[in-house]
Amino acid sequence: MTDANLAADAGPRDRAHKFYFAAWRWHFYAGIFVIPFLIILSVTGLMMMVLTQVDGRDGEKIAVTVQGTPMAVSAQADHALAEVPGHVVEWIGPKADDLATVFRIATDDGHRMVALDPYTGAVIRIWDRRAGLYDLADNIHGSLLLGTTGDRLIEIAAGLSLVLVFTGLYMWWPRQNPIAAFVPNLRARGRALWKSLHVVTGFWMSALLVLFLVSGLSWAGVWGGMIVQPWSSFPAEKWDNVPLSDDTHASMNHGNQNDVPWALEQTPMPASGSQVGAEGVPQGTAIDIDALVALGLHLGMENRFRVAYPRGETGVWTLNRDSMSSDSTDPVNDRTVHVDQYTGKILADVRYADYSWMGKAMAMGILLHMGLMGVWNFVLNAVFCLAVIFVCVSGAVMWVKRRPSNAGRLAAPPMPSEMPLWKGAVLVGLFTAMAFPLVGLTLLTLLVLDLLLVSRIPALGRALS
Repeated sequence: MTDANLAADAGPRDRAHKFYFAAWRWHFYAGIFVIPFLIILSVTGLMMMVLTQVDGRDGEKIAVTVQGTPMAVSAQADHALAEVPGHVVEWIGPKADDLATVFRIATDDGHRMVALDPYTGAVIRIWDRRAGLYDLADNIHGSLLLGTTGDRLIEIAAGLSLVLVFTGLYMWWPRQNPIAAFVPNLRARGRALWKSLHVVTGFWMSALLVLFLVSGLSWAGVWGGMIVQPWSSFPAEKWDNVPLSDDTHASMNHGNQNDVPWALEQTPMPASGSQVGAEGVPQGTAIDIDALVALGLHLGMENRFRVAYPRGETGVWTLNRDSMSSDSTDPVNDRTVHVDQYTGKILADVRYADYSWMGKAMAMGILLHMGLMGVWNFVLNAVFCLAVIFVCVSGAVMWVKRRPSNAGRLAAPPMPSEMPLWKGAVLVGLFTAMAFPLVGLTLLTLLVLDLLLVSRIPALGRALS
């Protein structure tokens, strides 16, 4: 009998019943892999947001007493170098008049951060860059401290989480009592109560979870770095044929942290040493940190922005105001300006309006993902992280309560026989494989294992059922 005849013979209720059990089975197996990762991502994400609110990422919350006019930035740099010998790599301006200035200094032992009072030059705090609790949480969040292997595992988990969301929504879809799909039944007891809380909480957080998964995948090595980001990166051709370096903007990043906008990471850096460019530092003015900070203020970079010093003979001064680096709470204000270190001319000036539509969407999505759009965003993300943890825990509790007492079985939902309309499921799988290659490869591997091992070894089939 053909698949069409099977689908025709199966009544609507029978087909729905089979699809429900098939979705439940995929939901179950995806959950086994995904739950540990979602809990890790939620806990570390919550840690980073709290630490950002309390202490900041780069000392931006260190308070000072306002005492007249701040010292020249070059004089502040001299005070910082007196405490930490080396060469200055970056100046990080304060967000307000009563906050410290921070310098990043390259030393023989790595990069160190120096926070000082801009009015007196007194050094307040010194610490190793990207070596704090925030950075530990961020490295776990991004790669599980496993480098490329961890990045790939998280990318697979994020893709399978999308499978988890969509199969969960299919099972959630109200079929009898619509109210029960939106409001938990607190009068239920036992597994019924856990199921009601799991289903309703999962529904209300599903849209935000999809947004977070997609925006988080933009940092992933395969889907983000090799597919989405190259397609949506800012084209260097828009810079009027200025000389380009062999380095990309990603070379300005340090470790797992990004210091430049997402849409610029794969764009080549401009190079110093020509006569091209727009007017920047006024002619006759020394091209130093004081002049670059003054240029940034002239260009409208209010509150906090950063100035990165040139690196090498063809390096450029880079003025950067990036919401992803917590410089502001609105990506519309993002701006990156490159200045020739010899002529002081502006070689490139990239704003939010210059990004592609994908670059703009990701700038907004990443900022929302990191909880940097204000107090409301922090509260929303904190509640969301707690909801994700609860859904993971409640799913595990439901499995424990449903699982038979006999040992040696995973107790997965049974796969319905003679699945109707299976070709549609294959098309969905192919689309997923093209959109998310690592997820597609994982699903293909599971299918091959199921066909070659599980279906041929009765004991293994019973253990996984």
